[in-house]
Amino acid sequence: MKNKVVVIGSLNIDTIQMIDRLPNQGETITVNNQASTFGGKGANQAVAAARQGADVTMIGAVGDDDRGHAFKQLLSDEGISTDYIFTKSQFTGSATIMLEPDGHNTIMVYGGANMNLTSADVEKARNIIANADVIVAQLEVPTEAIVAGFNIAKENGVLTILNPAPITSNLDANIISSTDLIIPNETEAAALAHTEPTTKQSSLASLTSKLNKVGFSNIVVTLGSDGVYYQVNESADILPIFKVNAVDTTAAGDTFIGTFSANIDENLSNLPSVIRRSCLASSIAVSRSGAIASIPNKKDVEAGLLANAAMME
Repeated sequence: MKNKVVVIGSLNIDTIQMIDRLPNQGETITVNNQASTFGGKGANQAVAAARQGADVTMIGAVGDDDRGHAFKQLLSDEGISTDYIFTKSQFTGSATIMLEPDGHNTIMVYGGANMNLTSADVEKARNIIANADVIVAQLEVPTEAIVAGFNIAKENGVLTILNPAPITSNLDANIISSTDLIIPNETEAAALAHTEPTTKQSSLASLTSKLNKVGFSNIVVTLGSDGVYYQVNESADILPIFKVNAVDTTAAGDTFIGTFSANIDENLSNLPSVIRRSCLASSIAVSRSGAIASIPNKKDVEAGLLANAAMME
């Protein structure tokens, strides 16, 4: 049975600039190539969940412009419900991504219409949220919208997953108290724990202990090439990723979270296998260019899991 997933989040048009290196202050450098594509953490995660077979509803905002109309059509074509993507008077959100040859990226985001999503907008989707299996949010929309969605979810026993990105050292107490599972990367986790980032297994228990004190009981930390560490239901472990040649890491974390939300059980009992599947999906994504364009479908992931299992025999 497929999960019903609701994503509250951002919808951005990404401009990707391929550069040899980041410029120094005051320096002008040459952009080797440039492309424009659909992205935003919310949209990326919604597409990733849909491509893994979930029944997905997106809650967000776009501008009353060509980009906004095209975005809604794109998501609809992916099988995602756009009934609760609201049209605002601001421009559709955008992001400028500076992509280096090793696949690493630096991103600047203009919130635009995303920042005008309201709690009243989210309230209109109450029935959809109440009947979902999982609700996912990031921090590229206003806090009030996330709180409204998570509160409805908690009232109805829906699993809430928070991706605390962009990075922040402080979260609204209402978000913390209504989050069942938090999925940061190592830098985001460290900021919330008010400590230094780490990917060392010997230090991760201390990091998650500090996050426990902040108020998070279930934690999954993505560590880039060093794997994924989890502390969930009083069980902790670190799992490896699938090694690939990285081309573009833009949607890696979003692919992980979308795949995770599409497959996780309500009691998190299948966590290790879901992390493994999500890691493979993310690895496929980083081996391709773009954000939404790089996200694999379920068939791709199933084939990868089978191939990896055959190699292990």
